[in-house]
Amino acid sequence: MDILVNALAYIDLNAIIAIMLAGLFGLFVGAIPGLTATMAVALMVPFTFFMEPIPALALMISVGASSIYAGDIPGALLRIPGTPASAAYVDDSYLLVKQGKVNRVLGLGLTSSVIGGVIGTLILGLAAPMLAQFALKFSSFEYMWLSLLGLSCATLIAGKFIIKSLLTLLFGILISTIGFDEFTGQPRFTFGLVSLYEGVSFIPAMIGLFAISGAIEYYANRNKTENLSTIPALQEKAGLNIFKGVGSALNKRKGSVARSSIIGTLIGALPGAGADIAAWISYAISKKFSKTPEKYGKGSEEGIIDASSSNNASLAGSWIPSLVFGIPGDSAAAIIIGVLYMKDMQPGPSLFLFQPEKLYAVFIIFLLANLALIPLALIVVNFLKKIIQINKDILYPIVIIFSIVGAYAINNSMEAVVVMLVMGVLGYFLQKNHYPISPIILGMILGPMLERNVLASLTKSDGNLMAFVERPVSAGLAIFFLLIVMLQVWGIIKNFKAQH
Repeated sequence: MDILVNALAYIDLNAIIAIMLAGLFGLFVGAIPGLTATMAVALMVPFTFFMEPIPALALMISVGASSIYAGDIPGALLRIPGTPASAAYVDDSYLLVKQGKVNRVLGLGLTSSVIGGVIGTLILGLAAPMLAQFALKFSSFEYMWLSLLGLSCATLIAGKFIIKSLLTLLFGILISTIGFDEFTGQPRFTFGLVSLYEGVSFIPAMIGLFAISGAIEYYANRNKTENLSTIPALQEKAGLNIFKGVGSALNKRKGSVARSSIIGTLIGALPGAGADIAAWISYAISKKFSKTPEKYGKGSEEGIIDASSSNNASLAGSWIPSLVFGIPGDSAAAIIIGVLYMKDMQPGPSLFLFQPEKLYAVFIIFLLANLALIPLALIVVNFLKKIIQINKDILYPIVIIFSIVGAYAINNSMEAVVVMLVMGVLGYFLQKNHYPISPIILGMILGPMLERNVLASLTKSDGNLMAFVERPVSAGLAIFFLLIVMLQVWGIIKNFKAQH
């Protein structure tokens, strides 16, 4: 109880203001097709440099939650998902809107998102401290297997692009080796450039891969795509009546909402998965258990409710491995890990031991950020319908300026800006050729963790490889890792057979 009281002391006026302003910004970004929740979080990084730890984290958490929900709005009105997480049920939303149910669709999406976020937060608050107690017993052997598990999960959810996902993952690990070797003190792959001695910072790389590559993609294809400013607005306006009839619909689906929220949280906890994977899987499970599966893809309220609750729940789930092990659950969580390090809140079991008040303040912020979605969405939902028609020729220069300022402000160096621009160009070409870019960031974060723990384990065991599986937990993690590798190999063989 004392910890909760101390945690509440951190939730000051600055944190509340950060939640509200970031929530509005997230709604703005999420409502514009092409701008992802990860991009919204990345653009907030420069503002966190000048803030206290808790308001800074409130900023990041709130913008993530609100941008995921806002992605439903262009999906419903224009059949263009605002974020990848909204793609699973975009057809259902759009077809219901064509039937004149725009208020109902937006109301169901908003309420389901909030409920999913709250359930995910409760699971985070309960599971993370228990896992941290367990993780305190971990040695370098267990962390080595955890690193491998985190890296392998990036390719497990890659679908038919397993090989390409593996290649980008290895590229991320390669980038992580640039700089001084922790064990020998020798510079590696620096090519004599002093600026590379400290390695490549993953925050400018992240901003480049997600924000700059998005801008390049737009300018490269803007003559091929339809400008949203030419699309007439819908006649029906969504006002304060978006909750009409929503309560009874959710009451009938309360069991499946709980199921989808739990599934979303668990999927979010898988490194490299994220809200879009959670939404697709929950949508598929919802259809499997539905009494009317024929409605899915043709205007199913059940699909919207279940997938919406799942994708918001996954945000809290992604923080479980991030806080307990320092392994990012998704791309946005990877950015937030960088902010945690900047604010002297190093992720891992020690965070639960030495800064529990700040940690529980983070859990409370998660709860507040999700609940704040309701008033914020009610205030701006009509305005958001106009935002989706903004000309991106105006929007993307602002995104580029934010990105340059953010990269430069990390350590006041132009090298970070160069890293951001190079990674932005690289990200554009990779995505153009269907190479997923999220594994690059995962490799950059987990590569050093893997190397450090492998070398520490070999030193402790005097080169005895059997020591890696002698402890019960490390043996269990090793078996789990091998199972995932076997699944991946089977997926590669299956895809190869399908193509030939």
